[in-house]
Amino acid sequence: MGVVSFPGSLDDRDAVRAVRLAGGEPVALWHADRDLARVDAVVLPGGFSYGDYLRCGAIARFAPVMESIVPAARDGMPVLGICNGLQILCESHLLPGALTRNAGLHFVCRDQRLRIENTATPWTGTYDTGQEIVVPLKSGEGGYTADAETLRRLEDEGRVVARYMGTNPNGSVKDIAGICNEGGNVVGLMPHPEHAVDDLTGPTTDGLAFFASVVSSLVSA
Repeated sequence: MGVVSFPGSLDDRDAVRAVRLAGGEPVALWHADRDLARVDAVVLPGGFSYGDYLRCGAIARFAPVMESIVPAARDGMPVLGICNGLQILCESHLLPGALTRNAGLHFVCRDQRLRIENTATPWTGTYDTGQEIVVPLKSGEGGYTADAETLRRLEDEGRVVARYMGTNPNGSVKDIAGICNEGGNVVGLMPHPEHAVDDLTGPTTDGLAFFASVVSSLVSA
Protein backbone atom coordinates (compact mmCIF):
# COMPACT_ATOMS: atom_id res chain seq x y z
CA MET A 1 0.00 0.00 0.00
CA GLY A 2 1.51 3.31 -1.06
CA VAL A 3 1.82 6.27 1.33
CA VAL A 4 2.63 9.56 -0.40
CA SER A 5 4.99 12.14 1.08
CA PHE A 6 4.54 15.73 -0.07
CA PRO A 7 6.70 18.65 1.09
CA GLY A 8 5.02 19.49 4.39
CA SER A 9 3.47 16.08 5.06
CA LEU A 10 3.44 15.42 8.81
CA ASP A 11 1.63 12.13 9.20
CA ASP A 12 3.10 9.98 6.45
CA ARG A 13 5.17 7.93 8.89
CA ASP A 14 2.11 7.45 11.09
CA ALA A 15 0.20 6.17 8.07
CA VAL A 16 3.06 3.80 7.21
CA ARG A 17 2.92 2.45 10.76
CA ALA A 18 -0.86 2.03 10.60
CA VAL A 19 -0.59 0.09 7.34
CA ARG A 20 2.02 -2.20 8.86
CA LEU A 21 -0.02 -2.79 12.04
CA ALA A 22 -3.02 -3.67 9.86
CA GLY A 23 -1.01 -6.39 8.14
CA GLY A 24 -0.24 -4.49 4.95
CA GLU A 25 3.08 -3.75 3.30
CA PRO A 26 3.69 0.02 3.24
CA VAL A 27 5.48 1.51 0.25
CA ALA A 28 6.81 5.08 0.36
CA LEU A 29 5.76 7.19 -2.63
CA TRP A 30 7.47 10.51 -3.33
CA HIS A 31 5.47 13.50 -4.58
CA ALA A 32 7.84 14.15 -7.49
CA ASP A 33 7.67 10.60 -8.89
CA ARG A 34 4.94 9.39 -11.22
CA ASP A 35 5.74 5.73 -10.58
CA LEU A 36 3.26 4.15 -8.14
CA ALA A 37 5.53 1.13 -7.66
CA ARG A 38 2.68 -1.27 -8.51
CA VAL A 39 0.86 -0.64 -5.23
CA ASP A 40 -2.73 -1.81 -4.81
CA ALA A 41 -3.95 1.16 -2.75
CA VAL A 42 -2.77 4.65 -1.79
CA VAL A 43 -2.96 6.82 1.33
CA LEU A 44 -2.68 10.60 1.06
CA PRO A 45 -1.63 11.60 4.59
CA GLY A 46 -2.24 14.66 6.71
CA GLY A 47 0.00 17.68 7.07
CA PHE A 48 0.53 20.96 5.26
CA SER A 49 1.46 19.99 1.71
CA TYR A 50 3.46 22.76 0.05
CA GLY A 51 2.87 24.91 3.13
CA ASP A 52 -0.87 25.19 2.40
CA TYR A 53 -0.10 28.14 0.12
CA LEU A 54 -3.00 29.36 -2.05
CA ARG A 55 -5.46 26.82 -0.54
CA CYS A 56 -4.91 23.59 1.35
CA GLY A 57 -4.13 20.93 -1.26
CA ALA A 58 -4.30 23.35 -4.19
CA ILE A 59 -0.65 22.89 -5.14
CA ALA A 60 -0.41 19.22 -4.21
CA ARG A 61 -3.07 18.34 -6.77
CA PHE A 62 -0.49 19.24 -9.48
CA ALA A 63 2.29 17.05 -8.04
CA PRO A 64 3.63 14.46 -10.51
CA VAL A 65 2.48 11.60 -8.30
CA MET A 66 -1.11 12.84 -8.56
CA GLU A 67 -0.90 12.53 -12.36
CA SER A 68 -0.76 8.79 -11.74
CA ILE A 69 -3.05 8.57 -8.71
CA VAL A 70 -5.99 10.40 -10.30
CA PRO A 71 -6.45 8.01 -13.25
CA ALA A 72 -5.72 5.00 -11.04
CA ALA A 73 -8.43 6.11 -8.62
CA ARG A 74 -10.87 6.62 -11.48
CA ASP A 75 -10.07 3.07 -12.58
CA GLY A 76 -10.98 1.74 -9.14
CA MET A 77 -7.82 1.81 -7.04
CA PRO A 78 -8.64 2.34 -3.34
CA VAL A 79 -7.44 5.77 -2.19
CA LEU A 80 -7.76 7.21 1.32
CA GLY A 81 -7.17 10.91 1.94
CA ILE A 82 -6.75 11.93 5.57
CA CYS A 83 -7.12 15.60 6.60
CA ASN A 84 -4.84 17.36 4.08
CA GLY A 85 -5.31 14.26 1.95
CA LEU A 86 -9.07 14.93 1.88
CA GLN A 87 -8.34 18.50 0.82
CA ILE A 88 -6.12 17.20 -1.98
CA LEU A 89 -8.83 14.78 -3.14
CA CYS A 90 -11.34 17.64 -3.33
CA GLU A 91 -8.88 19.87 -5.17
CA SER A 92 -8.21 17.00 -7.59
CA HIS A 93 -11.96 16.56 -8.18
CA LEU A 94 -11.82 12.95 -7.07
CA LEU A 95 -14.27 14.00 -4.36
CA PRO A 96 -16.85 16.80 -4.51
CA GLY A 97 -17.04 19.87 -2.30
CA ALA A 98 -14.40 21.86 -0.49
CA LEU A 99 -12.90 22.43 2.95
CA THR A 100 -13.11 25.87 4.58
CA ARG A 101 -11.73 27.51 7.70
CA ASN A 102 -13.14 26.07 10.89
CA ALA A 103 -16.12 27.83 12.42
CA GLY A 104 -14.65 30.27 14.93
CA LEU A 105 -11.42 30.42 12.89
CA HIS A 106 -9.46 28.38 15.43
CA PHE A 107 -7.30 25.32 14.93
CA VAL A 108 -9.02 22.33 16.54
CA CYS A 109 -7.08 19.48 18.16
CA ARG A 110 -9.16 16.96 20.10
CA ASP A 111 -10.26 13.35 20.37
CA GLN A 112 -13.40 13.23 18.24
CA ARG A 113 -16.34 10.87 18.31
CA LEU A 114 -17.57 9.73 14.88
CA ARG A 115 -20.35 7.55 13.58
CA ILE A 116 -19.53 5.26 10.65
CA GLU A 117 -22.35 5.64 8.12
CA ASN A 118 -21.11 3.66 5.12
CA THR A 119 -19.43 0.25 5.43
CA ALA A 120 -19.59 -0.56 1.72
CA THR A 121 -16.21 1.02 0.91
CA PRO A 122 -12.89 -0.87 0.88
CA TRP A 123 -11.76 1.37 3.75
CA THR A 124 -14.70 0.77 6.10
CA GLY A 125 -15.76 -2.81 5.41
CA THR A 126 -14.84 -4.21 8.83
CA TYR A 127 -16.86 -1.59 10.74
CA ASP A 128 -20.54 -1.98 11.57
CA THR A 129 -22.98 0.54 10.12
CA GLY A 130 -23.74 3.08 12.84
CA GLN A 131 -20.66 2.11 14.87
CA GLU A 132 -19.29 4.96 16.96
CA ILE A 133 -15.53 5.40 17.18
CA VAL A 134 -13.09 7.90 18.70
CA VAL A 135 -10.08 9.17 16.75
CA PRO A 136 -8.04 12.38 16.91
CA LEU A 137 -8.97 15.47 14.90
CA LYS A 138 -6.46 18.25 14.21
CA SER A 139 -7.15 20.83 11.54
CA GLY A 140 -7.64 24.51 10.87
CA GLU A 141 -9.52 24.19 7.59
CA GLY A 142 -11.76 21.22 8.22
CA GLY A 143 -15.24 22.56 7.56
CA TYR A 144 -16.75 20.52 4.74
CA THR A 145 -19.08 22.39 2.39
CA ALA A 146 -20.75 21.78 -0.95
CA ASP A 147 -23.66 23.12 -2.97
CA ALA A 148 -27.18 21.92 -2.20
CA GLU A 149 -27.35 19.52 -5.15
CA THR A 150 -24.06 17.86 -4.22
CA LEU A 151 -25.17 17.47 -0.62
CA ARG A 152 -28.45 15.93 -1.75
CA ARG A 153 -26.61 13.42 -3.94
CA LEU A 154 -24.18 12.51 -1.17
CA GLU A 155 -27.08 11.81 1.17
CA ASP A 156 -29.27 10.01 -1.38
CA GLU A 157 -26.42 7.82 -2.62
CA GLY A 158 -25.14 6.95 0.85
CA ARG A 159 -21.78 8.56 0.22
CA VAL A 160 -21.36 10.15 3.64
CA VAL A 161 -18.85 7.77 5.20
CA ALA A 162 -18.64 9.29 8.69
CA ARG A 163 -20.30 12.04 10.72
CA TYR A 164 -19.24 14.00 13.77
CA MET A 165 -21.06 13.07 16.97
CA GLY A 166 -21.65 15.48 19.81
CA THR A 167 -20.49 19.04 19.15
CA ASN A 168 -19.62 19.75 15.52
CA PRO A 169 -15.92 20.69 15.80
CA ASN A 170 -15.52 22.77 12.63
CA GLY A 171 -18.89 23.74 11.18
CA SER A 172 -19.04 21.00 8.53
CA VAL A 173 -22.45 20.94 6.90
CA LYS A 174 -24.63 18.04 8.03
CA ASP A 175 -21.86 17.07 10.49
CA ILE A 176 -19.94 15.45 7.61
CA ALA A 177 -16.55 14.07 8.65
CA GLY A 178 -15.86 11.89 5.60
CA ILE A 179 -17.24 11.11 2.15
CA CYS A 180 -16.58 8.79 -0.76
CA ASN A 181 -16.83 8.91 -4.53
CA GLU A 182 -19.55 7.20 -6.56
CA GLY A 183 -17.54 3.99 -6.82
CA GLY A 184 -16.78 3.94 -3.10
CA ASN A 185 -13.07 3.30 -3.66
CA VAL A 186 -12.00 6.89 -2.91
CA VAL A 187 -12.61 7.96 0.68
CA GLY A 188 -11.70 11.26 2.31
CA LEU A 189 -11.76 11.75 6.08
CA MET A 190 -10.91 14.88 8.05
CA PRO A 191 -10.10 13.14 11.40
CA HIS A 192 -6.98 10.99 11.75
CA PRO A 193 -7.52 7.22 12.05
CA GLU A 194 -3.76 6.62 11.77
CA HIS A 195 -3.36 8.20 15.23
CA ALA A 196 -5.72 5.66 16.80
CA VAL A 197 -4.14 2.32 15.97
CA ASP A 198 -2.69 1.13 19.27
CA ASP A 199 -3.25 1.65 22.98
CA LEU A 200 0.20 3.14 23.59
CA THR A 201 -0.06 6.19 21.34
CA GLY A 202 -3.76 6.66 20.59
CA PRO A 203 -6.87 7.41 22.59
CA THR A 204 -8.29 4.17 21.15
CA THR A 205 -7.49 1.58 18.49
CA ASP A 206 -10.68 2.52 16.63
CA GLY A 207 -8.86 3.86 13.57
CA LEU A 208 -7.01 0.64 12.75
CA ALA A 209 -10.04 -0.82 10.99
CA PHE A 210 -9.73 1.72 8.16
CA PHE A 211 -6.42 0.12 7.21
CA ALA A 212 -7.38 -3.44 8.11
CA SER A 213 -10.52 -3.08 5.98
CA VAL A 214 -8.61 -2.26 2.81
CA VAL A 215 -6.04 -4.99 3.46
CA SER A 216 -8.88 -7.49 3.82
CA SER A 217 -10.55 -6.11 0.70
CA LEU A 218 -7.37 -6.46 -1.36
CA VAL A 219 -6.68 -9.99 -0.12
CA SER A 220 -10.17 -11.15 -0.99
CA ALA A 221 -10.28 -9.41 -4.38
